[in-house]
Amino acid sequence: MTLRQIKPGNRGFLYVNSHPAGCAAVVDELWQQTPAPSGPDTGAGPVALIIGSSAGYGLAATVAALRTHGMRGLGIAFEAPETERRTASGGWYRTARTAELAGPDGDFAFLNADAFSDAAKEQALDHLAARYGRVDHLVYSVAAPRRTDPATGEVHHSAIKPLGSAYRAKTLQFDGDTPLVGSLELDPAVDAERDATVQVMGGADWKLWVDALTDRGLVHPGFHTVALTYVGSDLTAPIYRAGTIGAAKQHLEDTARRLQQDLAPLGGQAHTVVAGAAVTQASTAIPSIALYTSLLRAELGDGFRSTAQQATALWQQLTGAAPLQLDEEQRIRLDGWEMDEEVQAAVHARWAAATTDTLAELADTDWFRAQVGRLYGWHVPGTDYDAPVRTTVPWPSGI
Repeated sequence: MTLRQIKPGNRGFLYVNSHPAGCAAVVDELWQQTPAPSGPDTGAGPVALIIGSSAGYGLAATVAALRTHGMRGLGIAFEAPETERRTASGGWYRTARTAELAGPDGDFAFLNADAFSDAAKEQALDHLAARYGRVDHLVYSVAAPRRTDPATGEVHHSAIKPLGSAYRAKTLQFDGDTPLVGSLELDPAVDAERDATVQVMGGADWKLWVDALTDRGLVHPGFHTVALTYVGSDLTAPIYRAGTIGAAKQHLEDTARRLQQDLAPLGGQAHTVVAGAAVTQASTAIPSIALYTSLLRAELGDGFRSTAQQATALWQQLTGAAPLQLDEEQRIRLDGWEMDEEVQAAVHARWAAATTDTLAELADTDWFRAQVGRLYGWHVPGTDYDAPVRTTVPWPSGI
């Protein structure tokens, strides 16, 4: 066993190394934040396919499925192994720890593969068919910068840009350890950039997964599939909901309605899930989101709902323990705590007053920076970062 002493090696919000022990501790915290089963053991749990199981809401959904519901099935993620120059990715180490917590008697496997590819679909469905026969739930939580269309081979690259007109707004920046309020201006996307973003982040791949399951007869009566989306504040709307990402999210929601029609004869359902704000690797790449989230956290404090809390609420609805909380567009809403009118009014006031001089009293930038580091296993309390650590961790066996 080789031990290495590693350093974060970060530039801004991007870290080149992940800490195995810190990543494991993050998963342990998610596990503890998720309720244990409250009722008697009724035998084998439902079968779930969770695509994007190693990070963000997908990870939280996986942990909640395993911890609370004894879920069986398969999680899919696309993570980088260790090299001579760098550690494995944070998602690699988180997946390894998630599998450990599921225990030796757990019936949940993990596949490291590009979920956009036909090969991943074939391998995953072969496993599900041989092991379970049918699937009860499909959770789609994929965030990626690019996608290769399996039908054409064309590579589409997403763009984070406004639509229609330029976007200029405040941003959160760090000069060393010092948080600053800066500004950024982005030109509007051209049609090709908008269309490419829809191809990457819209519902095309989600539908391919559902179609593949139904074509092979792997959909159980009562099957329910959901895909994660976000609405957010009108403060960030020009770069998010009204921008290229928003066009992709609209396509995702339109896809949910088409899937709902397709699945209805089979007794199935399809919905998008509007989650609340969170610090994820995807969200840190979006201008203004860091500042907005820091302000929101300062306003709400412990009222800021974690991904574990949101995933717990989601599974309660998917398993029938609680009724579906649908809006007028038939989306499951988990973001009421964020979108509350009084909360939004208070965050608007903080946003208007936010400058470098006022930032310390208006935004929780220390919390935000720590949350970014935790994505890679850094800034996790109780982790000894001075001690050498085993960085070579095998991917969980099983598929």
